[in-house]
Amino acid sequence: MDDLTTYLRQQKSFKDHEPDEIAFIEQLKLRQVTLPAGKIIVQEGATTSQLYTLLDGWAYRHRTLKNGNRQILNFLFPGDLIGLQQNLLDNSSSSVQALTPVTLCELDRQKLWQLYEHHPALAYDITWLCAQEEQIVDDNLINVGARSGLEKVAMLLLHLYKRYKAIYPTPGKTIPFPLTQQEIADALGLSLAHTNKTLRKLEQLGLHSIRNNALTIYDEHMLASLTDYYHAPVKQRPLLC
Repeated sequence: MDDLTTYLRQQKSFKDHEPDEIAFIEQLKLRQVTLPAGKIIVQEGATTSQLYTLLDGWAYRHRTLKNGNRQILNFLFPGDLIGLQQNLLDNSSSSVQALTPVTLCELDRQKLWQLYEHHPALAYDITWLCAQEEQIVDDNLINVGARSGLEKVAMLLLHLYKRYKAIYPTPGKTIPFPLTQQEIADALGLSLAHTNKTLRKLEQLGLHSIRNNALTIYDEHMLASLTDYYHAPVKQRPLLC
């Protein structure tokens, strides 16, 4: 087991799999793949694709319209599956792109159905992962459609902060933050100018700062109150790698 997988398995946010499940996961693994920031991992409309688990780095799922406008649907963190949609459906309805340099664990998609045939508990875990991502996309839709600009930005910052801390429970109030203001705007349906103005207003309120690709949350409680954010206890997730 490589160092990245070992680290993730040691975190409370990931499940302890049964020995037979671990043995099967080991058979699924093909190789590790490292890609640079900006690289397309899954192309929108692709009918075939590899299946990956993100081991390190950040990625995002998005769709781009003919007019060039882009909507970021979700941000992906270590432990998230990439490529499951087009392996179960006819094609991919969105693209997945590396936000930072990423390390991926490539899985043997030919053995995917063996998982459903012989490891129903693990297959349920994978179904849960899909449902969890759908919930995140639903929450993002509510954020985009029902909150003010200030609330939208505050919610995104807190959401990403919480997700990162669940995987990397390091002390302190600062996390890496590789998003540009344009990517924040594309995730929230805001203009770049409105995004810039809103970030400055939140910073003036003393709630956060973004410096040198790092996000610091100064008042987590106030951000949660501002966005009507409810943080449920983290449910342990499966790790396919």
